[in-house]
Amino acid sequence: MSDFTHLLRPQSFDDIVGQEHLSAKNAPLRVLCEKNVLGHSFFFGPTGCGKTSLARIIAKQMDLPFYEFNATSIKIENLRKIFDQYKNTLQKPLIFIDEVHRLAKNQQEVLLPVMENNSVLVIGASTENPFFSLTSAIRSRSMLFELYNISNEALFKLLNLALEKSTLTCKEDAAEYLVRSSGGDARAMLKLLEFASNIDENITIELLKSLRPNALSAGSSEAGVHYDLTSAMIKSIRGSDMDAAIYYLARLIDGGESADFIARRLVILASEDIGNANPQALTLTTSAMTSVSKIGYPEARIILAQAVIYLCASPKSNSAYMAINEALNAVKGGVILNIPKNITQQNQGYMYPHDYGGYVKQKYLEKPLTFVKLKDIGYEKKIKDWLRNITDFS
Repeated sequence: MSDFTHLLRPQSFDDIVGQEHLSAKNAPLRVLCEKNVLGHSFFFGPTGCGKTSLARIIAKQMDLPFYEFNATSIKIENLRKIFDQYKNTLQKPLIFIDEVHRLAKNQQEVLLPVMENNSVLVIGASTENPFFSLTSAIRSRSMLFELYNISNEALFKLLNLALEKSTLTCKEDAAEYLVRSSGGDARAMLKLLEFASNIDENITIELLKSLRPNALSAGSSEAGVHYDLTSAMIKSIRGSDMDAAIYYLARLIDGGESADFIARRLVILASEDIGNANPQALTLTTSAMTSVSKIGYPEARIILAQAVIYLCASPKSNSAYMAINEALNAVKGGVILNIPKNITQQNQGYMYPHDYGGYVKQKYLEKPLTFVKLKDIGYEKKIKDWLRNITDFS
């Protein structure tokens, strides 16, 4: 039967199903291409959303020779051969690099000169936001465009196109399953249709489920979904909604997210959103991080669930987060004070607090500054009361 992925690959902006923010007639990316002035660009988005197809359409629209690489296997000498081939010509090639976030630093340095003189057009693609792994020099010379999961409406349109170009029959419930079990991944939907069609031209839901028993989650390793699921879990914990937090934790685990990553995020949250309202939260999440690194899945899911529920049930305070941010902003804004001599290494006039029962009033700042604003929440209230009792803390 037909290779539907190849058969339905779009050949122009008008053929693209979904990604209207990039393919519509007035979309900035399309306008730049049609004016032949598109600069170096990076695409990121989930699998099967059309990143490679978009790069090929750009090459066709701008009439550029197209060279496709994958960062996991790219060789510098192959890049240099292409650069030399077009060195003294009026035409420049389009160098497309998939999995661009995996480019090593020396590989990025090879790209930098040709990006600077615009002798080639570099387009990269990744399921992760590549700007976190690219050097600042490359980031400053390029643009970033995000692609999204294909909507179910667009997938139905694509499925109907596939069926029109074939002799297949597909029952309504089977069509629903093809679309809704594919998690916004057009390639996954078309591949399932292709595999099923190699067995029977009459596509039924029973046949599809025998090939794909479970729906594809829009896995956490996929760029936008990865960040959205993580954000949803963090915000649910911050909002003390245990059921929502556990649900998003399950989505992350089911989507293939590493236990180590989830645990690290929980440790950060323990300080950022709970802090001294419950100092034990940091201890528990740090212990969870160590535990999951030693144990791994599937048992690590229980440890993560325990930590998530504990964090949800903890009193919340962001005073530490706010304090360090305010202090850093002050320093970056030019608030640079001289250190009082009594607390420099010379100890001129320093009073040792332990000699005074644990506290003695003395100068620690050249002039008063206030960054820490403790809250009347949980253990943080006890800290605030204790400080108020021995100092003039307010």
